[in-house]
Amino acid sequence: MSSRTIKLKQQGPPSGRTKTSKTSPGSKTPKPSKAPKAASSSPGLRWPGRILGALFLGLVAFASYEYARLPDAEPLLKQNPKTTALIEQRAEEARAANQKPRRRQTWVSLSNVSKHAIAAVVLSEDASFFLHEGVDTKELENALDDAVRQGKLGRGASTITQQLAKNLWLSTDRSLLRKAKELVLTWRLEKALPKRRILALYLNVVEWGNGVYGIEAGAREHFGVSAAELSPAQGALLASMLPAPRRRSPASGSPALKRRAHWVIEQMQGVKRLDAQQAAAAHAEIDALMSGKKADGAGDDEET
Repeated sequence: MSSRTIKLKQQGPPSGRTKTSKTSPGSKTPKPSKAPKAASSSPGLRWPGRILGALFLGLVAFASYEYARLPDAEPLLKQNPKTTALIEQRAEEARAANQKPRRRQTWVSLSNVSKHAIAAVVLSEDASFFLHEGVDTKELENALDDAVRQGKLGRGASTITQQLAKNLWLSTDRSLLRKAKELVLTWRLEKALPKRRILALYLNVVEWGNGVYGIEAGAREHFGVSAAELSPAQGALLASMLPAPRRRSPASGSPALKRRAHWVIEQMQGVKRLDAQQAAAAHAEIDALMSGKKADGAGDDEET
């Protein structure tokens, strides 16, 4: 059988498919069209960020200004302050009430203060005084927890150095700004002064009654003796006055003062500052000093 050559006709591309055109070597590949630019954000949306930025810068400037204005603690290494912010505040309060300001204060060294009175004050106000660097972080944490629960700042957690900073240079208000200044000044005191100097300053400026400043004046005002002659019981009573020195006094008959003084004696015995016989005698002396006094309910209030 003779063969036949069958030529197939070339058919076009199947329907539905796009024929790919080849690009000549010299031609350029067309660039894809650019996506349209997103519309710029509304100017009004940028204002909150600008306001927050301005507020932050203002806060930084204010904090820097306040920090620069805070006093230096180094002069206190060798000089006793002639007055304090607390003394001036009390004087202003007296004048506002048409009264003559009262000030009783005599400076003494730690060597001229009864060791039992010193121990009582430290154990009552700041038992970790010689261990921390100005701020008792554990007590501060507890105080912050209490403040959150109560919705206000309380007195707790203030170390002796913090109280000294407040008495020397600040007011008695409880604002966060004052607390921030107090922490800065506390750091400056601890950096510039040894612990014994801080304690000596504190004992000489702290308030111990209306117009009574310092432990020498406090001892003479309430017991008629010098600071060097204070007994353990007398020292415990003075230490127990410090939360509210113008409201609690041995003469007030405050039950809170009496309870606190007994507690201070227990702490002194616990750390071996008093033996059992001395502690028993101190407890009896506290009862004798407080006996026959009319209780003053106002004495149970605390004062910053």
